[in-house]
Amino acid sequence: MAVAADKSRKPETGKDAAEKPRRSLLVPALIAVFAAAAAGGAVWYFTQGKTADHAAEPKAAATPAPAQYFALDPAFVVNLSGPIDGPRYLQVEVQLMTRDPLAVTALQTHAPAIRARLLMLFSQVEPAQIADRAGKEKLQAAALAEVQKLMKAETGNDSAEQLLFTSFVTQ
Repeated sequence: MAVAADKSRKPETGKDAAEKPRRSLLVPALIAVFAAAAAGGAVWYFTQGKTADHAAEPKAAATPAPAQYFALDPAFVVNLSGPIDGPRYLQVEVQLMTRDPLAVTALQTHAPAIRARLLMLFSQVEPAQIADRAGKEKLQAAALAEVQKLMKAETGNDSAEQLLFTSFVTQ
């Protein structure tokens, strides 16, 4: 029966014989085009994802510059304001922290003005205002704001990131 099936087949004409190689080349060519498009799309997708991930990463992940400290020596000693129940004093040692080496020089240059402003601020404090931690932190924040305000006016830069009390004594 297989022999009969072969005999019933028509012989290929010239036109049909020419189309068969074209059809056999068309399918692999289309597969190659689709594969190239898929590969190109995959490359684009993965490279776009990588750049977007890098752009979204905060710069805080990088190690910050080392902290540099500038001590305002000698310690501040002021009379505290308030009701007259005997002399009240505050002695506080202050250090300013920055990460900019140029800011340390600017802080040294303007240290007398910084000291004058901080002395005025500390002398306005009442003992009850600094009796607890929250009061001390509020005074610390006010002192930092005072330093940054002065430095902004003098240099155009805040210069100090933090103000630290390294000693705090009331009597």
